[in-house]
Amino acid sequence: MTTFTPSSSAEVLATIQWAAGEETPLEILGHGSKRGIGRPLQTEHTLDLSTLTGVTLYEPAELVLSAKAGTPLAEIERLLAENGQQFAFEPMDYAPLLGGEPGRGTIGGVLATNLSGPRRLKAGAARDHILGVAAVSGRGEAFKSGGRVVKNVTGYDLSKLMANSWGTLAVLTDVTFKVLPAAETEVTLAIRGLLDEAAVVAMAMALGSSAEVSSAAHLPERIAARVAGGKHGSDAATLLRVEGFGPSVVYRIEALKQLLGKAGPLEEIAGEASKTIWRDIRDCRPFADGGARAVWRVSMAPSAAHHMVMALRMQVAVDAFYDWQGGLVWLSMREDDPEAELLRGLIRKHGGGHATLVRASAPHRAALPVFEPQPPHLAALSARLKAEFDPKNILNPGRMAPGAGSATLVQSTEGAAS
Repeated sequence: MTTFTPSSSAEVLATIQWAAGEETPLEILGHGSKRGIGRPLQTEHTLDLSTLTGVTLYEPAELVLSAKAGTPLAEIERLLAENGQQFAFEPMDYAPLLGGEPGRGTIGGVLATNLSGPRRLKAGAARDHILGVAAVSGRGEAFKSGGRVVKNVTGYDLSKLMANSWGTLAVLTDVTFKVLPAAETEVTLAIRGLLDEAAVVAMAMALGSSAEVSSAAHLPERIAARVAGGKHGSDAATLLRVEGFGPSVVYRIEALKQLLGKAGPLEEIAGEASKTIWRDIRDCRPFADGGARAVWRVSMAPSAAHHMVMALRMQVAVDAFYDWQGGLVWLSMREDDPEAELLRGLIRKHGGGHATLVRASAPHRAALPVFEPQPPHLAALSARLKAEFDPKNILNPGRMAPGAGSATLVQSTEGAAS
């Protein structure tokens, strides 16, 4: 096995041109923080982008940042924090869940997997903040899309197409993102003791109010103790985050208290304590238990998700918690093929959605569809896309599905709708 470690876009281009000419598959890696997601790859060679690093443009006044694809996300977030800015979409770090070292994800991986966090309801995901990319297709052709200003829309959809492609269409070499000011004040209002159904109602009321809630999550009983080191107890916690200028946050928190005061006991959590809670929710810390059980990520309508979970609990042992007002469900359950079929069947029964197997052993990931299977018409479109960008199937072959393995279209739809 050969590992190629290019340090320039030209070297990436040369490597892929060689692989295309030899029809030799490549595993595409940043730092490997999400290597355990998707079907196991069987490739002789690896294209490691961890040395393709560096911030190439940062203009805080213009709210624009460009960087090489292998630049660590943690490095970029430190730079943004020093300037009072952030990625508003709050990209998740999968490393704790997958047993890796936190902070190892790369900025290219952020777009390739369309990362987001609890603020997804308000800010969207990586695809909604990308301004431009430079990449190399599986044909061995370099291309650019978008630009460095928000109003530049040349090739904009092509930049978004790279989101959630998981390295199966092209290898990103440079990315440009929009950044935004970080909130001055953050306060979380916790409602204690609610069951799942009551929590969904409370979150819907809060999101429908004028309080401008930026995040809403529900941690059932016992799951709450796995967040923030258990400092806030084990009683169920329905969490509503409010961000902005200090006086505005105080006013909006009081409005939420008036609206939800009868729902259950209320608790205010401010500052760093609030940030710790939402980081742990973002990174699925409640299930970062060493990998003993499979972890699924389910996206479906918030009004239906808790009904699906209840039906699932009637048949198998499962732990669950909710983000995105209940529309994102994290599930921890046994590794068992029939349970995967059961889960996807219940999702269809309760209105539809998407289930992705995020953590499991390699044999388990090889035995079933890790990403949501596509209906025939989308599968045909995905196959044509793959054929256009990577006709010899040399980029992460089979990671998303057997064969050509590009589930870009359906996964992109899931990401945009959830």
